[in-house]
Amino acid sequence: MLQVCDHLGWEGSRMHGVKRLFSWMIPRFAPERFNVSLVSLRRKDLSEETLEALGIDITYLHRSKFDPLTLPALLDVIDRKQIDILHLHGYGATTFGRIAAAMRRIPVVLHEHANLTDTPWFQKVADRLLEPFTDIAIAVSQSTADFTVHARRLPASRVKVVYLGVPLEEFSRPRSEAEIADARRELGIEAGDFAIGAVTRLHESKGNSYLIDAASQVVKERPRARFFLAGEGPLLPDLQAQAARLGLGDRFVFAGFRRDVARTLSAFDLSVFPSLWEGTPITAFEALAMGKPIVATDADGLLDILTDTHDAVIVPKRNAGALAGKIIWAIDNPAERVRLGAAARVTGRQYDISAFVRKMERLYTLLHQVSRATRRRGVLAADLSFLATGESV
Repeated sequence: MLQVCDHLGWEGSRMHGVKRLFSWMIPRFAPERFNVSLVSLRRKDLSEETLEALGIDITYLHRSKFDPLTLPALLDVIDRKQIDILHLHGYGATTFGRIAAAMRRIPVVLHEHANLTDTPWFQKVADRLLEPFTDIAIAVSQSTADFTVHARRLPASRVKVVYLGVPLEEFSRPRSEAEIADARRELGIEAGDFAIGAVTRLHESKGNSYLIDAASQVVKERPRARFFLAGEGPLLPDLQAQAARLGLGDRFVFAGFRRDVARTLSAFDLSVFPSLWEGTPITAFEALAMGKPIVATDADGLLDILTDTHDAVIVPKRNAGALAGKIIWAIDNPAERVRLGAAARVTGRQYDISAFVRKMERLYTLLHQVSRATRRRGVLAADLSFLATGESV
């Protein structure tokens, strides 16, 4: 099995969602049955959080976005590793990967993580031409599936929603009071502080500027509230300037890159997701698994996994006032926070990365058995109900 992605990080970010997914997913495949390796089309990952350190077999092609030499380089890896299945993530990967798959008659899984409104014209051309060489597409949310059908030109019958997950053993285990106290001390959270936090990429889609605006309203009403934004990204200077203009001082902390996300989340009294658009953020699965009370926007991918007033409180996106109001409500209602957190933990059990891997193992096996023999049509004739969330695998 060869996982192919465009790149392993965004500018100014050491560990983004898809890279974390690979770090959890690839080591969990049954080694006696599946040999899973990874290709990045771009340059070598220079961050200290490398996948090689986890024992993952990874090849970097060092090719630019439209480099035609990407295809022969990818074919060389396919031939050298005797690849049976291609699992493709990203525009470049799904374009060059499907051309390679057509040339080698290899089954293809197109995995869509984005939740955008459209694609560039050249991607539309590529997607239309390469549609016949796509066995199946999986999308991380229903809105992402809609994007895959309408923008990426794949028939709805070929697109299945398969939710991701997180290592439940890491995020759902009980934590002692001492562990939580240490995590809070590490972030500088003082006794009596109410910690509101987000672990996120500092990118426009994440809506962090609305969180800063909301924070300025919250701290005026609840002075012991403190906000923590953990993560990296290109918008850091702009967000820091915004917080400074609003005079938030130490009430809004930019906590930077956090290696141990579970430890960081454990320090928060409330998790917030001010997103403008999402596929489904891995950090939401993490917060659910940890049983955190959640205030989130109505971004499509969040609505797939969160239920208003049950395991989260949902507010309209791009509305700092509504976000601030529900954060204040959460501060003032500890019993409701406990109820929301307990429901979140139950919801989070559905999203185990090991269950996702078992689904992929079953899908790969099916593709290996039927794809070539049926000219890529056989997989859609099979019973694919095992891909649905919560079904036995």
